[in-house]
Amino acid sequence: MAGLLLAAGGGRRLGGRPKALLDHRGRPLVEHAARALRDGGCDPVHIVLGAAAGSVRERAGLSAYDLSENPDWAQGMGSSLRVGLAALAGSGADAVVVSLVDQPGIGAAAVARVVAAYEGRASLASAAYDGRRGHPVLFGADRWADIAATAQGDRGARAYLQQHADALTLVECADIAEPYDIDTPEDLGRLE
Repeated sequence: MAGLLLAAGGGRRLGGRPKALLDHRGRPLVEHAARALRDGGCDPVHIVLGAAAGSVRERAGLSAYDLSENPDWAQGMGSSLRVGLAALAGSGADAVVVSLVDQPGIGAAAVARVVAAYEGRASLASAAYDGRRGHPVLFGADRWADIAATAQGDRGARAYLQQHADALTLVECADIAEPYDIDTPEDLGRLE
């Protein structure tokens, strides 16, 4: 079970502060998000960087993870998802759990619960919060090419998940995680 952390965003609504470098509990947010994937049962964990990638590499302790840079990060999450899936294509992983760097309320417990929904290389599962689909999301390897082909803009795999809702297993995680995003200056108060 591979983990894929999308951490390329430039934090446009945060005044251009890359989300990966936001301080949380004394360390860059990207470290916490990557550790949640690893501690939740994902190995390897691959991180897609973009905005300020050099600074992220310098400031964050990411030596335990595989890194890629998305030169087209400004096009949105879809391009980062494509970069990450391409990087994992030769890894031998049967599935990947995809998480977002800007959701510090989602930790290893939610990742582990989604990992446990794996049933095979065609698996499709998502964390749910009071019945609503959220992150992290699990994609069986047999689905990666089709997901990459439809990943566009800031919607990532949303269109694919909507088209395949009948195959999607929702894994309720509201009791162990909070799915808020750090998107605006007002959201920064959620960081510790």
